[in-house]
Amino acid sequence: MKRKIFSILKWTFLILLGIFFFKACIPSKQDIQSIKPRQSTKYWNLKTGSKIAYTFIEGKGNKKPYPVIYLHGGPGGYVHSKVIEVLGQLSEDGFDIYLYDQIGCGLSDRLKNVNEYTATRHQKDLEAIVELLKAEKVILVGQSWGSALATLFTADNLNKVDKIILTCPGAVKPVRDSVEKLKAPDSLNLKDPLDVNSSAISFALKPRYIAIRVWAFLGKKIATDEEADSYLNKMAAGFTKGLVYDPSKTLPEEGGGGGYCNIKTPTSYSRLADPRPKLINNNIPVLIIKGQYDNIPWGNTNEYKNIFKNSQLKIIEKAGHDVYIEKPDEYLQTMKLFLNISS
Repeated sequence: MKRKIFSILKWTFLILLGIFFFKACIPSKQDIQSIKPRQSTKYWNLKTGSKIAYTFIEGKGNKKPYPVIYLHGGPGGYVHSKVIEVLGQLSEDGFDIYLYDQIGCGLSDRLKNVNEYTATRHQKDLEAIVELLKAEKVILVGQSWGSALATLFTADNLNKVDKIILTCPGAVKPVRDSVEKLKAPDSLNLKDPLDVNSSAISFALKPRYIAIRVWAFLGKKIATDEEADSYLNKMAAGFTKGLVYDPSKTLPEEGGGGGYCNIKTPTSYSRLADPRPKLINNNIPVLIIKGQYDNIPWGNTNEYKNIFKNSQLKIIEKAGHDVYIEKPDEYLQTMKLFLNISS
């Protein structure tokens, strides 16, 4: 009897395994349209080899000396039209605004070799952009992962950074796991956002997506860039509901997710040189904006306060990780106030 049960279990396992590999080998339907160039879209061909898409909004009136460069979240995110709409308003105060899609994301090119998607590559691209702009200094606005990128850049280019605005900053890279355990003071009244982890995890466990990720970790593309992007965009349609206070305010995806960039860039974090020692005693003015319902642990936010001594924190109530969606006016005015005070 035991032998019969074992035989049934063995064949059941083999059949399920066969079904898994069969599904893993079948390309998925790409039913989310890829992002299309805007009328404002321009391109840089950087010395790093990256072809980068960007939007430039020229400052009006009395021009400020240093441009604003926006660094989107992810890795694998992109510049959403809403961000252009909101941050573009800084141009009214004389700031030149540059919003670019990181390599492998949005309207920028995809890399043939997935192993080239690293945090260092993103930093080198940013350095090349600043050099190309011939700006004496820049003002960096980092969203989520973009804040970690801004920190990596600043550590190696202290003399190039005038001010930094970190919005719902993701963990400083390389990550210190112990930092996340710090609890937020009750006085901040921070709240947990909608939990969307179960839907994101169930999507990530699809056989085809597992196969794409496994081969990418091995340095190979088993799927086209379009298919890998499509998976990230489909998943984003679900997890972005947890990036706002009110899920009904979630913006439609514009199809700019960079699948392979999202998979591979995080694997490079552990190989990074720690930027923290280079930032000791820096006096760069920094504004940290955090939504009351931000999904980033308080400990990660607090680490930025410790690294940047000349920093100030602004909590925006009834807003999630993507503050610019629900509280665009308060988000913008907080930035303008900071830029004027510290200019």
